[in-house]
Amino acid sequence: MSQLPLENCQHCPRLAQHLAEVRSAWPTYYAKPVLPFGDPAARLIIVGLAPGLHGANASGRPFTGDHAGILLYQTLCDFGFSNQPLSTHRGDGLQLLNCRITNAVKCLPPANKPTTAEIKTCNTWLTAELTELPVGTVLLALGTVAHQAVLRARELSPSAAKFAHAAQHALPGGLWLLDSYHCSRYNTQTKRLTAPMFQAVFAQARQLLNGL
Repeated sequence: MSQLPLENCQHCPRLAQHLAEVRSAWPTYYAKPVLPFGDPAARLIIVGLAPGLHGANASGRPFTGDHAGILLYQTLCDFGFSNQPLSTHRGDGLQLLNCRITNAVKCLPPANKPTTAEIKTCNTWLTAELTELPVGTVLLALGTVAHQAVLRARELSPSAAKFAHAAQHALPGGLWLLDSYHCSRYNTQTKRLTAPMFQAVFAQARQLLNGL
């Protein structure tokens, strides 16, 4: 893969074409690969799936401006990882504290479904993000795709850890992989993921960061 900046990446032709179409339909949208957001030295790293059409793809910041961000940013604030509970746009003053948010796939995929090849291609960027992490770092994966992307980025086989909500896995290098169902509109509206369930996962994350 070339060393182009992430925001200029076009290594996935289908995604590049889709973003071009989105820019045409919504000229004010960010509609580029979405960069990670938060503390570069964070010990809590949240990995989502991909930008949403009217969320991060529009705002240019992960989980900002869409339904999935409502529960996420409120919970981050409740547990001291954010200075405010609502994220509406990149200039809203929100700051993350000891936390960084990224995605397994940095570009908006059609129908919110990246292909296996696109997930693998974009893993190069995630691998770079997850190198040289300090011992005790917690990688919180929102959903199975993010879980598998973290394993790949850490050069672990898919069988090294099985995804399950609230499961925590000790990884080589003194890291933790913590799983949660994704805080998507579908999962929260169907009650597959409730606010207390999500808060319990963040309580786990806080315990792990505090050395249990």
